[in-house]
Amino acid sequence: MALLSGFLRGGKRSSRRGERGFTLVEILVVITIIGLIMALVAPRVLNYLSIAKVKAAAIQIQSLSSTLDLYYLDTGRYPSTSEGLEALVQRPAGVEGWNGPYLKGAFVPKDPWGHPYVYRMPGEHGVYDIISYGSDGQQGGTGAEADVTSWQH
Repeated sequence: MALLSGFLRGGKRSSRRGERGFTLVEILVVITIIGLIMALVAPRVLNYLSIAKVKAAAIQIQSLSSTLDLYYLDTGRYPSTSEGLEALVQRPAGVEGWNGPYLKGAFVPKDPWGHPYVYRMPGEHGVYDIISYGSDGQQGGTGAEADVTSWQH
């Protein structure tokens, strides 16, 4: 309002002598506090992210298992290890009754870390095994690097 009345009285602007800005020290203190909060919160957020990826891998493995069961119902057998999960999107030679592609988008998804799933038929722990080697992409490990398998979930 003061600015408007200044223009009405002859075009002069009122001065801002009474206003005060932030000092460099105040800005640095705020940045430091934000940094400390982020240092405390970031590890928890990253932990939730790694847990979410493990859960996503388990859900994808369940979905692949269901899809393999549909393949079995149509063909009377599961894909061999050499045919792999690709048999769900491309008809293997000599397979009768194939009614695919069985996966949406006609491609085999990778695990949440970008690695291909390992498929074995016959499996060591069931009729077939589906494995994600976790974030490190290697067998074994703990935490986010642990394997996610079809027989444990």
